[in-house]
Amino acid sequence: MSLDDFLAEVRRRSEAALERLLPPVSPPTADLPAAMRYAALGGGKRLRAALVYATGEALGADRGALDAPAAAVELIHAYSLVHDDLPSMDDDDLRRGKPSCHRAFGEATAVLAGDALQSLAFEVLTADTTLDAERRLAMLRELAVASGVHGMAGGQALDLAAEGRRLSLAELEAVHRGKTGALIAASVRLGALAALAPDAPQLLALGEYGQALGLCFQIRDDILDVEGNTATLGKTAGADAAHAKATFPALLGLDGAHDRARREYQRAVAALAPLGTAGERLRQLAVFSLSRQA
Repeated sequence: MSLDDFLAEVRRRSEAALERLLPPVSPPTADLPAAMRYAALGGGKRLRAALVYATGEALGADRGALDAPAAAVELIHAYSLVHDDLPSMDDDDLRRGKPSCHRAFGEATAVLAGDALQSLAFEVLTADTTLDAERRLAMLRELAVASGVHGMAGGQALDLAAEGRRLSLAELEAVHRGKTGALIAASVRLGALAALAPDAPQLLALGEYGQALGLCFQIRDDILDVEGNTATLGKTAGADAAHAKATFPALLGLDGAHDRARREYQRAVAALAPLGTAGERLRQLAVFSLSRQA
């Protein structure tokens, strides 16, 4: 299966799982499930789900055992986008080519939708009985750490604190290791945990791959914010500059940012060496992250 076909299958499978897991739109709180479905369905690259499937399958996991962790990580990602777009955060009016959740449903409902998407992610993992309790517990911890103060939420806090001031390269990397990289790395490890014991040594190498891939993906995102446009990005082009965000192109220049993205790609690919040919799909996803146009 080509990478394009694989990604299309992941999008189809993820969409079907999310459609099934999200609450139906019904009174008396119809706006909340409607906002949750609006934020989670019908868009996105599903890269994080793809990493769950690609890693798990590379290690011999059955695809059915990967459905719950893939859905859970996409629910966390959807929640993060809803909250990132809020006026008190990044204040973005566009997401995935349509009005952001708070623009479509109001700020209060968007906050609640993000909260509910986050809690649903953990409910999905606890309710799935495909895997044994030890592995599910390890997955819950992995996702919780990636989402919290040492991951996504902490990275967002650093990002907000950095607005309007020039960061060092180390500070900028710390922002994005949390804000973007933690959930991407967790997606890789969630897929691995469907096949490996929680203390398996391969998890270290896969964590290194995930961290490098997350940084490569974010640098490419920063580059696209400069070089892209609203139609290709599905969000407000130039938003980072408008909010005086610290970015890799602003710090390193465009050429420097391209070079750093390539180096992170090379680090990601090098970390796959222990998998041999089984890691080919993960290598393809690294190429995709480096060269994507949206």
